[in-house]
Amino acid sequence: MTKFTDALHEIIDTDLYPIHNLNSQLRQELIRSVHSELAKTGCARISNFIRGQVVQEMAREASELHNLAFWPTEDQNPYASPPEPSFPVDHPRNHFTLRTNGFIGADLLNQDSHLTRMYELDVLTHFVWDALQTEKPLYRYADPIARNPYSVMEPGQTFPWHFDGNEFSISILVQKAEKGGIFQYVPNIRSPGEENYDRVKAVLEGDTSHLFSLDLEPGDLQIFKGRYSMHRVTKVEGSNNRYIGIPSYTHDPYRMNRPHHSLTYYGRSTRLHEERELIQVDGLTD
Repeated sequence: MTKFTDALHEIIDTDLYPIHNLNSQLRQELIRSVHSELAKTGCARISNFIRGQVVQEMAREASELHNLAFWPTEDQNPYASPPEPSFPVDHPRNHFTLRTNGFIGADLLNQDSHLTRMYELDVLTHFVWDALQTEKPLYRYADPIARNPYSVMEPGQTFPWHFDGNEFSISILVQKAEKGGIFQYVPNIRSPGEENYDRVKAVLEGDTSHLFSLDLEPGDLQIFKGRYSMHRVTKVEGSNNRYIGIPSYTHDPYRMNRPHHSLTYYGRSTRLHEERELIQVDGLTD
């Protein structure tokens, strides 16, 4: 066995989910199920995808790195972009809310991090691509900070409405809040070149007519189209911190967050982020 095969079977429950076996009937059924859910709501959950012992070790890693998380100090809009004076004060671009959760950047994870080892598996990337059933190839995120971070939420903290900087993410909850910390989303609000600000504004003003909620359990894998679907996490309550790993994917192998987005979420950016700022990717604000 190679180290990659070792990681596959060590981390993922390949007995339940043989994602490496392209001829497996179980894999084919799983692909159909996930694709159906994505088509309906833009989100899909695979329960107990990560082995229980590994989930515990990932939670321990996140807890040990907790003090390295970047905590925001300023309000942000759903696009993690600066204020826009040319728009009305009640425009979504100027709707700012304090985000209180933190992020542990991917570049801060341990060398033997299960989250990173799993993310580097080509087999997993291929499986996510099959599940999404997109014509374009799928790549791991080039952003060295945002490619596979941990999101950290302490009791009392929230993660307000926002869009992701990349097209697709998978999430692995590794420690659940005692209460709250529910993932909520409104699917397919925008598309490349079309921000659909009216719908964004309606959600920000409390419209829940198209709202979905997902109460993840530790070890669950969530596949989500986060660039086009607005989403949030409700207030964490009780005594537990909430930790969730967020490996990300994109159609552009060179894509990265814009510098302001990186500074807003992670407190830092790199020269590569500055270079990416010069490239207009899909006509969207962020």
